Amino acid sequence: MFGVPSKGIYHRRPGDQRYYYQVADPLIMRRNRERMLAVYGEPDPLSGVTAASVLADIRPQVEALELPPGYRLEWGGEYETAGEAQSGLFSSLPLGLVMMFIITVVLFNNFRQPLAIWSLVPLTIIGVVGALLITGLPFSFMALLGTLSLIGMVIKNAIVLVEEINVQLPLHEDRYHAVVRAAVSRVRPVAMAALTTMLGMIPLISDAFFASMAVALIGGLGVATLLTLIVLPVVYCVLYRIRIHTDK
Repeated sequence: MFGVPSKGIYHRRPGDQRYYYQVADPLIMRRNRERMLAVYGEPDPLSGVTAASVLADIRPQVEALELPPGYRLEWGGEYETAGEAQSGLFSSLPLGLVMMFIITVVLFNNFRQPLAIWSLVPLTIIGVVGALLITGLPFSFMALLGTLSLIGMVIKNAIVLVEEINVQLPLHEDRYHAVVRAAVSRVRPVAMAALTTMLGMIPLISDAFFASMAVALIGGLGVATLLTLIVLPVVYCVLYRIRIHTDK
């Protein structure tokens, strides 16, 4: 909160033996060359709550306070540092996504298969949002990191399935049967890879700091696995105009 903190001090005028009380500012804190008053708070480490959840509870009440003219309120601490970290993260995120897409295009030497793979990435938000809503956890900066890390996992599983489709296509006259056979044959490796990662995240759910990240990873990866095995073959058939038992 920015304002003018004050304290009372006693002083004696020259030639006068009496002491007078006067309001003064013995210590003035400044931020960006403006006078400020900082109010600190920290949740109990054993309470199971985070700074983000506490802020979400008290923010409406604090911002509802009527401040005197010339005063304004700013949130600092973890909220401020998380905002700075997110701005730095999103500034370089587009370049990273573009590079990943270019790599998949070079890997398959076409555009339709990378488009089928990347079509799964936006759909993983379904699992992330659903898991956070069920558990009641906030979408904190750690949950954001977990969501971004899901992109690599989803792309990896999708590449495994698309590569198997490319292997099965020359072996079958019916292209639809080749896609189905590839999806069935990749159920075990894709599911086991996702399951081991999800099980590894379970111990972090009890940690107040990593809980949102673990829940986001578990929910997003679980839904992404189903999407890889069900939606990806459908998108592949749509892009390549493969019809059921009729297009050979």
